[in-house]
Amino acid sequence: MHTTTTRTLAIAAALTLGLTLAGCSTSNSGSDAGSSSSSTSAASAHNDQDVMFAQMMLPHHKQAVEMSDMLLAKGSGVDTDVAGLAKQIKAEQSPEFNQLTGWLKGWGEPVESEHSGMGHSMSGMMSDSDMTDLDKASAKDAGKLYLEQMIQHHKGAVDMAKTEVDKGKNTDAVAMAKSIVSSQTEQITQMQDMLASL
Repeated sequence: MHTTTTRTLAIAAALTLGLTLAGCSTSNSGSDAGSSSSSTSAASAHNDQDVMFAQMMLPHHKQAVEMSDMLLAKGSGVDTDVAGLAKQIKAEQSPEFNQLTGWLKGWGEPVESEHSGMGHSMSGMMSDSDMTDLDKASAKDAGKLYLEQMIQHHKGAVDMAKTEVDKGKNTDAVAMAKSIVSSQTEQITQMQDMLASL
């Protein structure tokens, strides 16, 4: 009796999940289902710009976290304010990285594409030699170099986010883009001030 109940519950759960996924997959057909559509369907509606934003922002965020890790690995010789900012950037961008990955998987889109493969030609991305310079810099010099590189990196992210705000369709992706424009523009000013005082 217990096994039958468990099996029935498992089947019911599988059916519910199947219907939920089917509901999500039909939402990107381009036609609006009207006010009767659930918030889940509305949130999963997206266009090509949303996909490109997510695919391009992933390697961008990944590199920002790598740059922050490189700086923090240099230890106590790094300027404390710069190290604090690096920790803040990591704390903000790591969860966004997971969110972007989740959206692409939910939309049935590849996490990596020709956009993410463009790597260093993408706006604000550091080249291999830039990354090597940061990695090899002394703790004392790394703070200044990190700020100079991250200002350029943030400017690239802000440009990509502004395009998403203007042309994106997915409400969650546009909300993240607005947050990136706001927080990273603020951090650019903060980093320019820090650079001037080093």
